[in-house]
Amino acid sequence: MKTTVITLGGTAAGGARSDRRAAMALYGVYEISKILTMPMQLEATLSSVLALLSSFLDMRHGLVALIDDDGSPEIVVGSGWNESVAKRYFERLPERAIGQIVTTKMPLVVANVEADPLFQGWESPDSTGPCSFIGVPIRDRDKVIGTLSIDRDCEDRASAAFDEDVRFLTMIANLIGQTVRLQRLILRDRERLISEQRRLEKTLEARPAPNRNPVITGILGESEAIRAVLTKVKLVARSNSTVLLRGESGTGKELFAQALHDLSPRKNGPFVKLNCAALPESVLESELFGHEKGAFTGAIAQRKGRFELADGGTLFLDEIGEISATFQAKLLRVLQEGEFERVGGTRTLKVDVRLVAATNRNLEEAVAHGGFRADLYYRISVVPIMLPPLRERPGDIAVLAREFLRRFNKEHGTTLSLTEDAMTVLGSCLFPGNVRELENCVRRTATLAHGSSIVANDFACRNDSCLSAVLWKGAGEAPVSRSGFIPLPVVGTMPSPSVRPGNSGPRDQQHRPGHVGGGQNRVSPADKDDASPLGDELERARLIEAMEMAGWVQAKAARLLGLTPRQIGYSLRKHGIPIKKF
Repeated sequence: MKTTVITLGGTAAGGARSDRRAAMALYGVYEISKILTMPMQLEATLSSVLALLSSFLDMRHGLVALIDDDGSPEIVVGSGWNESVAKRYFERLPERAIGQIVTTKMPLVVANVEADPLFQGWESPDSTGPCSFIGVPIRDRDKVIGTLSIDRDCEDRASAAFDEDVRFLTMIANLIGQTVRLQRLILRDRERLISEQRRLEKTLEARPAPNRNPVITGILGESEAIRAVLTKVKLVARSNSTVLLRGESGTGKELFAQALHDLSPRKNGPFVKLNCAALPESVLESELFGHEKGAFTGAIAQRKGRFELADGGTLFLDEIGEISATFQAKLLRVLQEGEFERVGGTRTLKVDVRLVAATNRNLEEAVAHGGFRADLYYRISVVPIMLPPLRERPGDIAVLAREFLRRFNKEHGTTLSLTEDAMTVLGSCLFPGNVRELENCVRRTATLAHGSSIVANDFACRNDSCLSAVLWKGAGEAPVSRSGFIPLPVVGTMPSPSVRPGNSGPRDQQHRPGHVGGGQNRVSPADKDDASPLGDELERARLIEAMEMAGWVQAKAARLLGLTPRQIGYSLRKHGIPIKKF
């Protein structure tokens, strides 16, 4: 008898018997699909499928063989056989018969294997007489990954009956193919995860043990003053308490805020910062709280504010003492309730943010004079941290100077160094601008240095071009005038005058020399008759210096000199000083 290949396009036999077989086939697919979805090893799943398949088909043996890319059997499962017996049975099957199923990707039906050339010389394992053979391919998409085959007693069966059995076996083979593909994907992912886990374990084993006393990066110093601050920062960072960083300009408040975040449980959250003095009130509200689309002219889209962006992390508000009284009330609500609305919005938003604020102003005096809300002061000053000025940590000047020069050399590809006399010059300066001024001094000197080393004569103070004396004067000793250079009067070092007309009370007697915030102990142009005999010339010099310090912003210059913006404007017009615009 010739080999017959049955395609799946045949017409189903009619009649009641055909309907019953179709119903049984559908029920069989349902039951087998439940087995294929059970969490078992693939071999156990395939063995259960063959056991259930025998109850729906007349068959002696069933065999599922999964082959690798070389055509070798990878997994062989038989009904009622163990793995070794099933594999031997598969290996005894004619190679041409299995190869035809794999190559053509089509089912193979042999009504009587004894009369078919493909099975010439082949005997059934139990030798119970002639048998029929049906084999169908198991596919993973368009690729044949195995075969599903059965053999049964040889009987006179119509081709339609074979056709129904082939369709049923093809559906089962398709389900097996999908299951095999899914399990292989899961296995690959599992192996990848195991490999990644082993790699991470090796990485962790090679990593040094965590430091129980973590080092704060970016902050240099070995003095007692800075070590005390760092110890306090490490303690405070463990909590969610609001921190107020106090200190003069240039003491590195932003670096300490970053350290508080990096050492806190929120270190994996965002660190968002904003300079409150850099923005007007209307823009500041939008920056902090965000705005809705169409809230104002130019609001073309919804925008999240800094509070939303810092949710789960830390928000750093620099120069918080500069915000207006109106905005102080809005900020107080967020700090008390943890909720706010975007500008132009009605939906209340809640956030979990740790606040770190910073200022160089005397907030206590501002609260006493009504310039800063007392309730907001108590809200932000839960844990105040005073940052020491550089003059209180002179031992750190050398460390900082060398680090700033190292950064300069790296940026510019130079190899400059500081000589001993250069270090002596730096150590004798009080640096009213603190670390920021020291960095600028090192960079300016390195830029203008003539040789491969920075010497004492390279510094601006040795060439009568350093105006640091305007901001600081040593106790009991005025700056020395050289080559006709007349230092300008020192801001904040003159004795506090008595109560003057228009003042509501005495000046702050505890203000530190050199402190340029808070509005106390300043000499205004109106004091020229008492402060200096130079008269109008000295007043003009003071105005120019204050405007340069304030970046030619009249309001800031007014705060430096203890005047109102209106008085500053009058004095500028009086002396004919043109306003520089940037």
